[in-house]
Amino acid sequence: MRALRLALALLPFTATPAFAAEGGAGSLLTPHYGLITWTIVVFIATLLVLRKFAFGPILQAVQSREQALTDAMAAAERDRNEAAKLVAEQKAAIEAARAEAQRYIADGRATAESMRGEMLEQTRQQQAELLDRARKELEAEKAKAIDELRREAVDLALAGAGKLIGQKLDAAADRKLVEDYLGSLSK
Repeated sequence: MRALRLALALLPFTATPAFAAEGGAGSLLTPHYGLITWTIVVFIATLLVLRKFAFGPILQAVQSREQALTDAMAAAERDRNEAAKLVAEQKAAIEAARAEAQRYIADGRATAESMRGEMLEQTRQQQAELLDRARKELEAEKAKAIDELRREAVDLALAGAGKLIGQKLDAAADRKLVEDYLGSLSK
């Protein structure tokens, strides 16, 4: 249809050279009906031939090209939608991975804090045990030293008393008597 309109629009221009060749300069405005008729007949015949043999394939090629373009646009739209979907999925996966990483970091911090607390408590317990053991050892050493000091004091007292009375005093009863006396002094 578009080609028919174009052909009708070009019809006056195709007849103009024929007018110029036939009539000369003064007969440009005089119509030559035979020439006009033959021009129209040739034009219609050409139009029918073109319609039968050229316009169909051209129109079919244009339609197939239009269909190909429509298909390409639809495919591009599908690809764009699929790409957008993939991008959305990737963003969701990245957010999920980020949230999971944050959770791991928080868990790690909590675990580290818990371990730190446990280690501090163990250290405090070990320190208390060491201090307790050291105190007990000091008490034992102190008691041992006091006992040793008492023993020496008893020996010295017995030796001094023996020199005073001129006899050796080492009987168990004498030792017990001196130890009881020294024990009563410490209280």
